[in-house]
Amino acid sequence: MQDTVKTRLCNAVDAGFDAQVAFLSELTSHPSTRGKEQSAQKFMADELAARGYDIDRWQIDIEEIQHLPGFSPVLGPYDDAVNVVGIHRSKTQSGRSLILNGHIDVVPAGPLDMWDSPPFEPRVEDGWLYGRGGGDMKAGLASNLFALDALRACGLAPAGDVFFQSVVEEECTGNGALACLARGYKADAALIPEPFSEHLVTAQLGVIWFQVHLKGLPTHVAYAGSGANAIEAAFPLIKALHDMEHRWNAAENRHADYAHMHHSLNLNIGKIEGGDWTSSVPAWSTFDVRMAIFPGQSIEAAKKEIEEVILDAARQNDFLRNSLPEIVYHGFHAEGYALSEDSSQNAAQAIEALDLAHKSATGEALVREAITATTDARFFGLYADTPALVYGPRAEAIHGFNERVDLESMRRITKATAMFIAEWCGVEAI
Repeated sequence: MQDTVKTRLCNAVDAGFDAQVAFLSELTSHPSTRGKEQSAQKFMADELAARGYDIDRWQIDIEEIQHLPGFSPVLGPYDDAVNVVGIHRSKTQSGRSLILNGHIDVVPAGPLDMWDSPPFEPRVEDGWLYGRGGGDMKAGLASNLFALDALRACGLAPAGDVFFQSVVEEECTGNGALACLARGYKADAALIPEPFSEHLVTAQLGVIWFQVHLKGLPTHVAYAGSGANAIEAAFPLIKALHDMEHRWNAAENRHADYAHMHHSLNLNIGKIEGGDWTSSVPAWSTFDVRMAIFPGQSIEAAKKEIEEVILDAARQNDFLRNSLPEIVYHGFHAEGYALSEDSSQNAAQAIEALDLAHKSATGEALVREAITATTDARFFGLYADTPALVYGPRAEAIHGFNERVDLESMRRITKATAMFIAEWCGVEAI
C-alpha cells in the first residue's frame, strides 16, 4: 500500500474522530446487558444502513445452532437475542474477504453507588471515555465502523467482501458469533477489536460455566444439629475445586503459550444463593462457577474431572454422601484457541498486514500476548478455518466499576484497522 494512501486514511480518521467519540458515547448509553441489547442493535443497524450497507438482522434460533461445535447451553429463552450484520459487497472481487466482528452485549453494572458517575451516562474526562461497555467492547465496534468510514472518505472501498458483525451473547456463551457462522458468513480472516491494549492476542483460554445444586434438611436453628446446612455444605466442595485449579496450573500441565504464567487458569465462584429464612437451617443452595481451560484441553475431559472432584468431596461429607450434588452446565462451553498454532498462509499474511498497519499507526512494533480470558475468536479459528486476529484499544476496569477506554488508543486502533483493511482486502474506487 502506498504511503500516500496511508496518510490519507490516517487524516480521514482524524477528521472524523469527534464524530466517532460522539458515536461511542451514544452507543455506550444503551444499557445492552444480556437480553436488553435490542436498542443498541437498532442503533447499530440504523448507522450501518445510513452508510449504505446491506443489513441482515435476525433473531437467533437455538435449534439452528445447538448441534454445532462450540455451542454453549443456555437456560433462558432466546426471543430477545438479535444479531446485526452490515454487508459490503466488492464490485471487483479482486481482494480478500474480511469479517469485522464485535459484541454489543455488556456485563451488569453492579451497585450504582460504587460508580463515580452513572454507568450508562458516558462522560469524557482527561482523554478517557467512562461507562459500562465503552471499553468492552463498544470502542472496538466504533473503530471497525469508522475505519470503514475513513476508506469511504478517501473515495475507496474494500476490494473484497466485508461483513461487519455486531453480535450478542459474547459475555456468556458466544452463541451470537456461532449464529453468524451458521448463517453462512465466512471470510479469509477475522478482526476482533477486544480491549487488549493494542496487542495482538496469540492465545486465549477456554471457559466452562456450571452450577452446583445442593439440598439440605431444614429445621429451626434452635435444633440445627439435627438438620443439614446446604450453604455450609458448599464450602468443602469449593475447596476441592480450588485444589483442582492448582493442579491444572502446574508447570507440566501448561500450554506452551502460558508456560511463563504461574496461574493462568482461574476458578471463580461467581454467585451463591441459598436458604429461605434467617432462623431456619437452609435446605438448599446453588453456587455458580467459572473455570478456565488451556487451548487444546478437552472440554469433555475437564467436565469429567470437575464432576469427579465435586462428587468425591461430597462423599466425604456425612450429609452429602446421601444427597449428592447436582451439576448443571449453562453458559460458556468454550474451547481455548491459539492463533500462534495456525501455520496457514492466510494467518501469516494477515498477521504481517496487521504488523505493518500497527507500526504505521503507532510507530512501534506489534506486541504479541497470550491472554487469560476468552473471546469469540475461537469460532473463526477452530470451526471456520479462519485466522482470527484480536487487536483492540486500551481499556481499564472492564467488568468493574468506572470502566473506561483510552480515546487516543481508540484513534490509533482505528487508523491501524483502516490500513489493515486496505492492505488485506485491497481497495477499489467507490
